[in-house]
Amino acid sequence: MNFVDVYEQAIAVGSDLMKYRYMLLITICIVLLGGCFNMDSTNNENTYEAENFVPVNDYTGEGFTLRGANPKTGEIAEEHREEVVTAVEDYFKTNYKTEIEVHNIVSAVDAVSVFVESVGEPHFYTFAIVPVDLTNKEVQIDDVWTQEGEVEDGIQGGLYAMANSDRFEELDNFLTEMTEKYPVTGTPEAVIEGVKGNGYMTPYYFITTFGDELKEALHEYLENPQITADELNTFFNEHLVSSDRVTIAIEFYMEDSEQEPDEQIFEDIYEELQAQGLPPGEYYLFLNDGLIDKRRGIGKKENTIEKTFQIDY
Repeated sequence: MNFVDVYEQAIAVGSDLMKYRYMLLITICIVLLGGCFNMDSTNNENTYEAENFVPVNDYTGEGFTLRGANPKTGEIAEEHREEVVTAVEDYFKTNYKTEIEVHNIVSAVDAVSVFVESVGEPHFYTFAIVPVDLTNKEVQIDDVWTQEGEVEDGIQGGLYAMANSDRFEELDNFLTEMTEKYPVTGTPEAVIEGVKGNGYMTPYYFITTFGDELKEALHEYLENPQITADELNTFFNEHLVSSDRVTIAIEFYMEDSEQEPDEQIFEDIYEELQAQGLPPGEYYLFLNDGLIDKRRGIGKKENTIEKTFQIDY
């Protein structure tokens, strides 16, 4: 198995944070077993990068491809776009009491992935899957489904952000200031809308949730979709969430597409970040170079710098 084959496995495993952890494991294996990878694999890797890595500031999501995708599914779905959009909107209203906006339809193997954004609060991005009958060239709008836990995680992250709105506003302001102070940037809005689907997400971070307390918050929302930030704040004060049950992954790119991640800039941001009044959670801070993989929509690579820390209640 060469590096490109391993990379293909890594990007298929799920959320950006999971992809990073898997890539980190792969990197360690490459270092320890370097002799097993011949020059051909290096050439393949260089060829892949040359063909698919583009400046993040120029990336809009164009070229994004799901593994094994059949372009015909997307063509058929686009011919029935209005039906697909209506079916997905109805699915979210029925199952999650949530109004959504469809941003993008992406070909998959025998279906399409429909990337959506919630309207109002709780705010989150996610995706639904609509099967496509290739033989009859039909979309199976009665069989819309979502991956287990994906939408739930997105809603839970949005609820957590609502309950801690003041602290997250401070975090948003701080991260924006970092892009003004240092030559770094975040993920373009078009990419978040069109190819990410990572739950509660901004240009600089996304939230991943775990544990029963967050599931109980989801239950409260489904029972009362008009739940307010104050009510959620009260709920979380009565049902304290352990800090390791909420992951906040912060990701910057170098603004210059030809520049490697800068260690000093990273350390400065890391020190300043810890001094802020942050929402409780387990934090991951990443600094990538200025390139993103257009096929996968991810920027983490072997040269990405990363540190973690935890903020407790």
